[in-house]
Amino acid sequence: MPWFSRPNREPGLMAVSLAPGLMHYALSEPTGGRGHTLSRCGSYALRDADDAVRASRELRLERYRCTTLLDSSEYQLLMVDAPKVPPPELKSAIRWTVKDLLDFHIDDATVDVLDVPRGPDAGNRPNPMFAVGARNETIQATVDRYRGAHVPITIIDIVETAQRNISARYEEGERGVALLYLGAANGLLTISAHQELCFARRIDVGVGAGGTVAQEVLDRLLLELQRTLDHFDRQFRHIALGKLVVGPEPRDSNIVSFLDAHLEISVAPVHLREVLDFGPQIELAQEAEWRLFHLVGASLREETKVV
Repeated sequence: MPWFSRPNREPGLMAVSLAPGLMHYALSEPTGGRGHTLSRCGSYALRDADDAVRASRELRLERYRCTTLLDSSEYQLLMVDAPKVPPPELKSAIRWTVKDLLDFHIDDATVDVLDVPRGPDAGNRPNPMFAVGARNETIQATVDRYRGAHVPITIIDIVETAQRNISARYEEGERGVALLYLGAANGLLTISAHQELCFARRIDVGVGAGGTVAQEVLDRLLLELQRTLDHFDRQFRHIALGKLVVGPEPRDSNIVSFLDAHLEISVAPVHLREVLDFGPQIELAQEAEWRLFHLVGASLREETKVV
């Protein structure tokens, strides 16, 4: 794409989301130290399409490589066995593998793949891979919507890999890291190892509109995590989990202390400042860190491949 070669491109990756009445953004730039600096982030209130264009111009988005995230309802993430084919034939073989697993016809789909770390004792067993499938019309509609707002989208990403980009920064040695993020209506549990996504599961538990978590919700969350982590341990014996980290919350609760007291694995909160340098102008309030969490993760992407 010509966007990648323009000489006046600013460094870093700008993650942008357009929600009803809002534009959110986060820019991370590669540096020394912890690898990236979060140099810009925030939100704009939008009354109409013209406001989105004005916000794009004020942020000078035309000077950046920009990425956005599909909503979880707009794609399917499937774990499949990697076909035993030469690398150049992998994508076409994966399309054949997932054609009966997608909710839409394979001819109408864009499909990409993600590697999963392979165990040292895997032998001749097939290696698992993630396949990401989205409707072509969804991809095109996303590009058109952002183009209309003068946002030059060059990468379309998914929430699971954005979350992986943050959990990978909590890895220590060979041990994997589980990261739990609770949105308003539901949650996402991901597990990473060797800087790669190994596992992802949506959890039907959220923090609610008020950001509070009732005891019965905590009990249900605990049961879901226990079952999921037991399943992961059986399926991925070559990956030892070091800890579970819990993403930012809109306001303080007792989720971390409750889970730490009841799970066999250690549990700690995520604080972005622990694993990411903040620019001098960045002051993220607690609610903003929760709201922009996945956009920040998306801005940490280092690959340049389009979904």
